[in-house]
Amino acid sequence: MNPNLPAEDERTPLLQAEIHASSALHNDILGTRTSALDGVALNRSEARHGELYDNVPKAKRQLGLFSATFLIFNRVIGTGIYATPSHILRASGSAGVALTMWLIGAAIAACGTAVYIELGTGLPRSGGEKNYLEFIYRRPRFMITCVFTAYSLITGSATANSTVFSEYLLHGLSIPSTYWTTRLVAFICLTFICFIHGFTVKWGLRVQNTLGLFKLAVLVLISISGLLCLAGIGDIHVRNEYEQPDNLRWSKLWEGSGTGANAFVNGMYNVIWSFVGYSNANYALSEVRDPVRTIKWAATLAMFAVATVYMLINIAYFAVVSKTDILESKRVIAALYFRNLFGPATEQALSIFIALSILGNLLSGQFAQGRVIQELGREGILPFSSFFASNKPFNAPLTGLSTQYVFSCALLLSVPPGDIYLFLISLSSFSLTLMNALVAVGLLLLHSSPYTVWGWNPPFRASKILVGFYFLSNLFLVVVPFFPPLPGSKTYEKLPYWAHPVAGFGVSLLGALYWYFWSIWHPNRNGYRLEREWILQDDGVSRYAFKRVPETSNVQRQNS
Repeated sequence: MNPNLPAEDERTPLLQAEIHASSALHNDILGTRTSALDGVALNRSEARHGELYDNVPKAKRQLGLFSATFLIFNRVIGTGIYATPSHILRASGSAGVALTMWLIGAAIAACGTAVYIELGTGLPRSGGEKNYLEFIYRRPRFMITCVFTAYSLITGSATANSTVFSEYLLHGLSIPSTYWTTRLVAFICLTFICFIHGFTVKWGLRVQNTLGLFKLAVLVLISISGLLCLAGIGDIHVRNEYEQPDNLRWSKLWEGSGTGANAFVNGMYNVIWSFVGYSNANYALSEVRDPVRTIKWAATLAMFAVATVYMLINIAYFAVVSKTDILESKRVIAALYFRNLFGPATEQALSIFIALSILGNLLSGQFAQGRVIQELGREGILPFSSFFASNKPFNAPLTGLSTQYVFSCALLLSVPPGDIYLFLISLSSFSLTLMNALVAVGLLLLHSSPYTVWGWNPPFRASKILVGFYFLSNLFLVVVPFFPPLPGSKTYEKLPYWAHPVAGFGVSLLGALYWYFWSIWHPNRNGYRLEREWILQDDGVSRYAFKRVPETSNVQRQNS
């Protein structure tokens, strides 16, 4: 019995019902019970706003609305908004079409946010897509979890982003960016992230939230300065030595539109990826106070802030930098913006800011990734599951964080720069798209009549139209990488353009092969079957553990 719960006779009928429903759901997800399939609805009462769902001790719920919001905000805004607007303009041909594309991207992100709010309120537990896929795709048993495990372990590396952080920081500090200095700073960055999140959760959250606030404040100031320049207020204006922009006058707004469907599709691909990260808080819901209520507000606030900042920043760029400069210069558009308003000396300050923005993104991403690996340990899928599932010794998923740290450092020190870093980022992005597409299809299934016996009745529901639109957007992202790039452009220098989508499906195959060996071939060969039970750890957190049950025991029970 969980010592953190009151005695049986002290529980209210509502509390007893919720605890019973939670236990039934855990068993049903695994296929060890069929209560929901037999027509027993899943009772997700609003009592304590989802905290009783997996019975995590209240003291371990350290994330409030503020931290959950910046967990998403930090994850979404990395380097994209500083560089991609120039690529979007090239693809669109005009400022008007470019701004329209960003609006479409915001609409798709809103659909994705609604999808993950519904799933998070329905299954308010850490792990994100693992929980949702496992609940929806129940047969073959355990296979979808093994596939998700393969994706999480292979594509969760922070190597590429830590290298980009290193390059921007060195540039901002006027230190030559050599092979070894870049890797040394990246190594220090990875070590810092593992240490602060693995040894002291509160300080990790404080640093993460501080960087998020700083990022938001600077982006708002950039937006305001651009709008003041556009309105001609005060002394903020484009310096005379640079071309004066005229992008937002109605007669100029749509000038150059019509670059072709192929260019538009590639531009939308970049826009959609700039919004990815809205599901980040779902990976840590077991550590969130009032998770059902919090995820509703945190995801909404974070993505509203992101969409608003993105639109204002793009308007500011077009107000300060001429179209010619944006299209012909190979510099990051944010650097042109700072140069035009504040002089070329400010470019170094911009590099420092971008580096801090990437650091916030890395902290947020690895915070979530450590929890995903921990949940996979709690699921009993990984070898040495109790080791990965533990919160010891610092009440943090140090093992999961260390796993990613070792893997990222190994890639950092062993893999030469070039195509491989872009390949790793693209593989991670494509894998996430596959998971999102499966989640969207699954949610559509849960909304259909044949699945009503599963009792899917979350506190928040996204409309079928939004879910369908989100699925189509992810299908778009899955299909586009298989088409050749535009003439004159290359995805990679040496690798084929289709390397990362093919590798993405290859990771699924690895997960399926592991599932077959672990759950079918080896048990059949050795005469046992796998059963899972829900157990309580020493730290008060529950997890699954596999038992090998000899097949002969069934025969003995039948004969007795």
